[in-house]
Amino acid sequence: MQTLRDSIGTEIRRIFAEPGGKVIEISRTDEGLFGVDSVCWQVHGDVTAMMIGGIASLLLQMLEPRVLAGVWDHSVFRQDMRGRLRRTAAFLARTTYGDKAQALGEIARIRRIHDHVRGTLPDGTPYEANDPQSLAWVHVTESLCFVESFIRYSRPHMSMRDRDRYFDEMAEVGTLLGADPVPRTYRAAQRFIRDVRPTLRFDQRTREIADLLLNQPPASPRLAPFHHMTMQAGVDLLPGWARSMHGLSISLPARLAVRGGTTGMAAITRWALAQGSTTRSASASA
Repeated sequence: MQTLRDSIGTEIRRIFAEPGGKVIEISRTDEGLFGVDSVCWQVHGDVTAMMIGGIASLLLQMLEPRVLAGVWDHSVFRQDMRGRLRRTAAFLARTTYGDKAQALGEIARIRRIHDHVRGTLPDGTPYEANDPQSLAWVHVTESLCFVESFIRYSRPHMSMRDRDRYFDEMAEVGTLLGADPVPRTYRAAQRFIRDVRPTLRFDQRTREIADLLLNQPPASPRLAPFHHMTMQAGVDLLPGWARSMHGLSISLPARLAVRGGTTGMAAITRWALAQGSTTRSASASA
């Protein structure tokens, strides 16, 4: 019989499972790109913070016209949003925790996919997914949102040294993907976002993709409260100017409620996914 801890853990793990319940396979013949003492291992191991950061980063990424066009013209995001998010989670898991062969293989696979993603913006401007600046926008927004979410919901007093270490570690993945520039410090990442802001846009296509993201149904009815809180926390994590571009708002009382509720939810999630019976249960259900 499953305990409450097992039940919660299994439900959460199913969010990331492949169709049929297959868990993400991680190959570990060496320490991989980062190693067990890396900040990446700590940040990417916090499921709640990663999910919230992922929502916020997607909302930021789609404000960049070339990135939005790649999703609009080539991605199955609109038809299979959960599958698209699951594949992103698998990429992060394998490049963070997998051995070097698996991590480099995942990066090479993504680059091959990007080779075929190209087209023309509505104003006639050509774009391609392997454009270094577009890749940099995706890389930096993702990394910054992950670490900001980790600070808010896991380690409020995270030192600037560890923040910088995180960006320095993640720069290896960004560089291997072909991104340029790739900030190696927390402050440099913030400056990068500031410098790109004048080029960002919001239009009807942005609205449609954002609505699909924010209004997707939960993976299961049991996870509905967790799902709703995660979406609200992702919106709250956005900088104010980005929320304004999206036409999203969250009142101060709602913000306080979301942050308090999410902090509690994050603690429950860590407890449920801690090493032990939940791990065995999730493996058995795969």
